[in-house]
Amino acid sequence: MSDTMKWIPAEVDADVPSVARIYDYLLGGSHNFAPDRAMADKLLAVQPNVADIARRNRAFLRRVVQFMVEAGVRQFLDLGSGIPTAGNVHEIAQQAAPGSRVVYVDYEGVAVAHSKLLLAENENAAVVQADVTRPDDVLGAEETRRLIDFSQPVGLLAITIGHYLPPASDPAGVFGRYRDAVARGSYLALTHLTDDFTSLHGDEIVETMKSTQNNVFPRTREQVLELFGDFDLVEPGLVTTSRWHPDYGVAPAVDPEEDGLYAGVALKP
Repeated sequence: MSDTMKWIPAEVDADVPSVARIYDYLLGGSHNFAPDRAMADKLLAVQPNVADIARRNRAFLRRVVQFMVEAGVRQFLDLGSGIPTAGNVHEIAQQAAPGSRVVYVDYEGVAVAHSKLLLAENENAAVVQADVTRPDDVLGAEETRRLIDFSQPVGLLAITIGHYLPPASDPAGVFGRYRDAVARGSYLALTHLTDDFTSLHGDEIVETMKSTQNNVFPRTREQVLELFGDFDLVEPGLVTTSRWHPDYGVAPAVDPEEDGLYAGVALKP
């Protein structure tokens, strides 16, 4: 198998669009197929600023990891990590604090295969193929147990994963299981699609995504806040992606609703 094909597992159905590959395409990546690009174009027709939403979300992730490293966190569990692109969690964390440990979690075949290639020579980072709605599978995985010391603070990253969890999977319970597993001093960062914003065509996005491997379930501000449980939100609280600790010299979106996602970070007291 050629190097260019190693990231395409035999069991992957390239004809069915995947959110991980759609997101990769919107961020300018190359690990996607024609159906993924076609679906991204449909989303762009529905929500013309969807690529900006994706980029601001990715920038939020970078700022969050930097924030957690500065707070002393040296191990990260990235739930629903997707396909690695520039500015991965391990790159950010290990550059700021060499030796930082990162476990990526995803169930999409291309995301996992490419992550394995990328991390082959990095002993402090690994990927676990698992469904995040089965926390025991994630927390008990061999690579998780090898790299994560749950007696020490952990950076839990749930970036754009919550809105893919259907109500039947009990999202609040799933997030609660992960919160319970980590030590005091840990942080939870998440972003989540909402239908609170009038500028976001939530119903059309939901309908469009039904033809992919991943349906979406936008939630209200109150429902998103429930995912933090009894963790303490750090300033500025639950805002939107570009409003959370914006980069110096980089202006947030003119209208917060243009970010499309709620975003926040909370500390386990």
